[in-house]
Amino acid sequence: MASVDHVFAVYAESFNSDDPLSGLVVGERPDPEVPDGWTTVEVKAASLNHHDLWSLRGVGLREEQLPMILGCDAAGLDEDGNEVVVHAVVSSPGWEGDETFDPKRSLLSERHQGSFAAKVAVPTRNLVPKPDSLSFEEAACLPTAWLTAYRMLFTRGELKPGETVLVQGAGGGVATAAVVLGRAAGLRVWVTSRDEAKRVKAVEAGAHQAFESGARLPEKVDAVVETVGKATWSHSIRSLRPGGRIITSGTTSGADVEDPELTRTFFLQLSVIGSTMGTRDELAALMRFLDSTGTRPLIDRTILFEDAREGFAAMAGGDVFGKIAFTFGQSAR
Repeated sequence: MASVDHVFAVYAESFNSDDPLSGLVVGERPDPEVPDGWTTVEVKAASLNHHDLWSLRGVGLREEQLPMILGCDAAGLDEDGNEVVVHAVVSSPGWEGDETFDPKRSLLSERHQGSFAAKVAVPTRNLVPKPDSLSFEEAACLPTAWLTAYRMLFTRGELKPGETVLVQGAGGGVATAAVVLGRAAGLRVWVTSRDEAKRVKAVEAGAHQAFESGARLPEKVDAVVETVGKATWSHSIRSLRPGGRIITSGTTSGADVEDPELTRTFFLQLSVIGSTMGTRDELAALMRFLDSTGTRPLIDRTILFEDAREGFAAMAGGDVFGKIAFTFGQSAR
């Protein structure tokens, strides 16, 4: 019987909703299988998302799928040595158009092994050229959190220079991306956070003003970037001007809103807009935006892959402002 080659990987071996890190393993897994129409990428850097923690809690995965290599985001070298970024949304075969509307779409590490490995298999169409101006670590931060923020602000939210946007819950990957991207695009950016230190960091990152969570704002805003859910929903709705819009892509505090503020929503003709991830074309546009403006992803820390547990623990503890990047030790161009 032929021997099976193995690669370094960070993977989920079991689920535990109370202690998600107990199922995390840093070790080796078999080389990825490469279906027709797919290719492999030598991973140089990847970044951590809340999705990875949820996977360790068993959300979106079944027991029979284990062990599952975690990770949605990666940047590295394709089979011809070209520098590329991996688009994490895997659409169904034959799907055309906006991948985020494919009802059978998935992300890497849901149905297919993820990007926290020395080598990852992905659909060939999911590779996007990496600009020389971005390091591998910077580029690896983009495909989930930064792409989500880009689509929320500019595709779904249709925000224009000069408009005011409120970003709820400064500190997380999507929220910090929205702050940096919004400021670079000429928006007036306000943020909220329960944590004074994170409010200070948000202003340093580009926010014009930072407020305590739930605080009364100086004036109503044009739009709200909402990823928190239950804890901030009422404040988000009440912060909008007549005709304003709330763009939501997550519910980290829960989705069970006690008062959805329906009366205020129809009386003020507010728009509630859902947004999920982004397309390959939007990822390419995001990288052109960063390349031309000099804007860069906000990286909280860079950690060696073999120390990945440290990054998971920091995210689980909420001790993060921006993105956590993983590398194999070489920095990165």
